Amino acid sequence: MSRYELKTKPGNGVIKAVIGWDRPLQTFFAQVFTPTDEDPEEGEATIWLGTEPGELPNPEAAIRVVEAYAEVPETLAATLAADRLVTIGVQDGAHQVRAKLGLFAPRS
Repeated sequence: MSRYELKTKPGNGVIKAVIGWDRPLQTFFAQVFTPTDEDPEEGEATIWLGTEPGELPNPEAAIRVVEAYAEVPETLAATLAADRLVTIGVQDGAHQVRAKLGLFAPRS
């Protein structure tokens, strides 16, 4: 898994934007946080995509989620693609397999 916190753009009410690669879910992810009364500094993820297997299939899909809220370095897509490539061939452990079955197995 990789995770990068991006510098937010001023004036949009966002306090944090995060993007990365989740190997167990085989998806990129993107989060945008806004402040809350309870936690104004950390806030809550009001946008959070990439929580389902394969939901954001490439770096560009994840970048599109955050680009209105954060500054996106030119090299970010290549960095995220490299993060994915280094995990090719890594298999889930027994605990991850069981967790995925519990979370994503079809319900009858």
